[in-house]
Amino acid sequence: MDIQSQYLIIENLNKNFGSFQALANISIEINEGEFVCFLGPSGCGKTTLLRCIAGLEVQTSGSIIQNRELISDLPTSQRDFGIVFQSYALFPNLSCFENIAYGLQSLRWARKDINQRVEELLSLIGLSEHTAKYPSQLSGGEQQRIALARAIATSPNLLLLDEPLSALDAKVRVHLRQELKNFHRRLGLTTIMVTHDQEEALSIADRIFVMDGGRVMQSGTPEEIYLNPKNPFVANFIGMTNFIDGKVSSSDSIKISEKHITIDGHGFQKGEKVRLAARPEGIQFTTKKNKKTFQGKVKDIEFLGSFLRIYLETPIIPNRLMIADKPMFGNADTSFEIGDSVNFTMSSDFLNVYKCDH
Repeated sequence: MDIQSQYLIIENLNKNFGSFQALANISIEINEGEFVCFLGPSGCGKTTLLRCIAGLEVQTSGSIIQNRELISDLPTSQRDFGIVFQSYALFPNLSCFENIAYGLQSLRWARKDINQRVEELLSLIGLSEHTAKYPSQLSGGEQQRIALARAIATSPNLLLLDEPLSALDAKVRVHLRQELKNFHRRLGLTTIMVTHDQEEALSIADRIFVMDGGRVMQSGTPEEIYLNPKNPFVANFIGMTNFIDGKVSSSDSIKISEKHITIDGHGFQKGEKVRLAARPEGIQFTTKKNKKTFQGKVKDIEFLGSFLRIYLETPIIPNRLMIADKPMFGNADTSFEIGDSVNFTMSSDFLNVYKCDH
């Protein structure tokens, strides 16, 4: 990574709450103008990391460098960022105009400049006609946009978003996620968003940091994270995955339930037990039955609009159902019925191989 483009550098950051370690040796770099997501389950440390960057929590050890300045020990008021919380934290007794103007008034801007800046921001978020309304008179999506305008009113160089869409219903969330992406493109503001929603992170981020247990498990573009998850946790957390146990039979072959599947360059030794992760969209149904096909029985079918999700009972995953996604092309293909016996293959392009942990 080009040192000139690094805007935020976090080195060996640790945060303890008593005997509990919330963050363990976090070291990451974020480029100027990037939109990154801290993604992970509840309690993984993502919000704590965001709060350390903002100075709302003080790290136990480690350093934070923003725009080539060490800010680890600076108070929140002296750090260069805007923040939007999950609850938006708008002042209920202030109008939209007054909410956005609040930070500018604290900086003692002239009234004329405040009016101009607030009008400019209301126009940017498409809420010019709501200037005199109070938060209680706005929808959740409108409140989110006012909170966003307030966060960037003072022209910070870093925008922090703490689950800003989680309080909204699904349809509004999808719409605002697109707005947020367009908003970022227009402003080019370095942005960090905390989310537990993998679809949200995949659709909006330039880079994702997947976290668990206070550590970064993997970082990369959405495509890298989805197609090449580094370990079973990431594979399971990002998208849906079928886990299949196997044994290495050669440098380019793995044995699964008495059959061999070709996987080049898996990097494991002959005889070693491995775990394969197979994406549902990588399961291909076929009418053929040969040494390369596997068998299963249809236990359930879900119609999900653009595809069918089919649950299979198969000997290659004992005690669990395999999930296979079948696209809906042209006319709705409902040829599968519960109880049908089917044959399927697994493309090595959609398989990842991991060391077996048991």
